[in-house]
Amino acid sequence: LTMSVMLETPELPAVFDGVKLAAVAAVLYVIVRCLNLKSPTAPPELIYQDSALARFLLKSCPLLTKEYIPPLIWGKSGHIQTALYGKMGRVRSPHPYGLRKYLTMPDGATATFDLFEPQSEHCIGEDVTMVICPGIANHSEKQYIRTFVDYAQKNGYRCAVLNHLGALPNIELTSPRMFTYGCTWEFCAMVNYIKKTYPQTQLVVVGFSLGGNIVCKYLGESQANQERVLCCVSVCQGYSALRAQETFMQWDQCRRFYNFLMADNMKKIILSHRQVLFGDNMKKPQSLSDADLSKLYTATSLMQIDDNVMRKFHGYSSLKEYYEEESCLHYLHKIYVPLLLVNAADDPLVHESLLSIPRALSEKRENVMHVLPLHGGHLGFFEGSVLFPEPLTWMDKLVVQYANAICQWEKTKSHCSDTEQAVSGQE
Repeated sequence: LTMSVMLETPELPAVFDGVKLAAVAAVLYVIVRCLNLKSPTAPPELIYQDSALARFLLKSCPLLTKEYIPPLIWGKSGHIQTALYGKMGRVRSPHPYGLRKYLTMPDGATATFDLFEPQSEHCIGEDVTMVICPGIANHSEKQYIRTFVDYAQKNGYRCAVLNHLGALPNIELTSPRMFTYGCTWEFCAMVNYIKKTYPQTQLVVVGFSLGGNIVCKYLGESQANQERVLCCVSVCQGYSALRAQETFMQWDQCRRFYNFLMADNMKKIILSHRQVLFGDNMKKPQSLSDADLSKLYTATSLMQIDDNVMRKFHGYSSLKEYYEEESCLHYLHKIYVPLLLVNAADDPLVHESLLSIPRALSEKRENVMHVLPLHGGHLGFFEGSVLFPEPLTWMDKLVVQYANAICQWEKTKSHCSDTEQAVSGQE
């Protein structure tokens, strides 16, 4: 028996080493899978019609054809990119100085936006203003907005940033209404102010996430809304609220968890204005009641909040009607200015089925280009070598680079037109 034990004892460490090795291998496998480390880096997928404009953009925007390389350790995970954007916004964010403007809406609501003047001359030497619509419940004080505005200012753009109605913590509502998924009233008021105050300026329209839906819907609502607009850029929007909210109820890619977090944030914002929205106010929507307030407390999804509160600001009879009417899906084909639609393939909030919408549009329309990098998450698009991201993101640089290219394109077209007229006059 003793001899048997002596013979077996030396084998035990080998067995333990094998278990340890297996455990380490399992952990490494999980890390590689979770961080998506085996995923390649590549230039973004581009869907567009072959045209003179598209060829000019490909030549003038190196970021469209160059590899997007996210931070090595975590940048290939759409979840980490999204979480880092959601928690930090950006790193080492600047503090651009702007003036807050207040506009009284016909229903008594007070729209606010922040105006930032350019810090250098624009590349074409003309007056160009970026009119910017942030993501859901966001405003000009968010770090990703500040970082982008600072970069745009340094490239010669004036910037006007809408503060979504009810989103700023220090601005009280003056009517029983908040921003909704696709209400364009406040954005329209801001644009009209810019057009009137700066009659020589041309506009670049930019929307992030929910803001992308709003700006595309705004442009498609009326041909007049596209006057003096050079181009439009939409980043990380979902295009169809109805289809997006259906996917938000699924656990795939943890969307249901993200839905819960976003709903919790929306609840806090709504409840911070509950006196105006649910108090004894004769002007409040008749269908908004104390029962809706009770349902709001127990809501765990954006769909529940939209059904009990948000749709009622504009009198929609059903959630389906609200989502269909407030989506830009039915307006995209009415946009005739150059349109850049940017999404990330690993965006955990935008289901891949929704990307068929911009793909189909860009395959049919010469003015539309869909840009789809493999990585970036939801409004992340961080760049950096190994671990620490850079202050500027791939997204920031692409939007400005595209806007610069469109400005150059329009100036070239204008110059050619003037030359043709001069030649015609001499003849």
